[in-house]
Amino acid sequence: MPSKIITNALKEKRTVLTEIESKQLMSEAGMPVIESGLAKTKAQAIAMSKKLGFPVVLKIVSPDIIHKSDSGGVKLGLSNSAQVGRAYSEIMAAAKQAAPGAKIHGVSVQKMASPGVEVIMGMSKDAQFGPVLMFGLGGVFVEVLKDVAFRIVPLVRRDASQMIREIKGYPLLEGYRGQEPANITVLEDLLLKLSDFIDKTPEIKELDLNPILAYSDGAVAVDARVILESQA
Repeated sequence: MPSKIITNALKEKRTVLTEIESKQLMSEAGMPVIESGLAKTKAQAIAMSKKLGFPVVLKIVSPDIIHKSDSGGVKLGLSNSAQVGRAYSEIMAAAKQAAPGAKIHGVSVQKMASPGVEVIMGMSKDAQFGPVLMFGLGGVFVEVLKDVAFRIVPLVRRDASQMIREIKGYPLLEGYRGQEPANITVLEDLLLKLSDFIDKTPEIKELDLNPILAYSDGAVAVDARVILESQA
């Protein structure tokens, strides 16, 4: 039985989930996701920021705007109410300018995560093999270095372990030059959880968790993107 989030989106004839919906879906799948909420007004954004605790991040929430940072839809490290209020207005204005016809749900408010090693986990469907899971260095690294490993779903622990260790950036996860090492077992667990979820959820066409911040005692996804199969 698909999640309510998927059912509702398909009922609305949408294949692109918003960031909030994507994160809720990932949370249901047992993935650790940074807490975030949807603010539809400036006052809501300020109240939510105070509740979560500063510093916070604001991001545009729209099914029609996928590349949020390119359209001025992301503001990082906001440390008080005045900054949040100003950021809300700027994001809304930038979104309307970048995509005048876009349906805007509001702005997501999330706590600024402490720095860790940025990794990506994702899935796409291969015409021949079906769902393929991806792991690599995240953030801008994934676009620049394309340092990623792939495996066909479903994964077993050995697959997850090999995927992580075969990327060129693996030394960064071990604690390069005194950096805090990432917990590899936690990352393996997350890949297996994701594999299991994808195996049971054929409605998903594409998925990206980028970045996931990896720490010595855990990991947390700060952004999520899910695209569903179109129901022709």
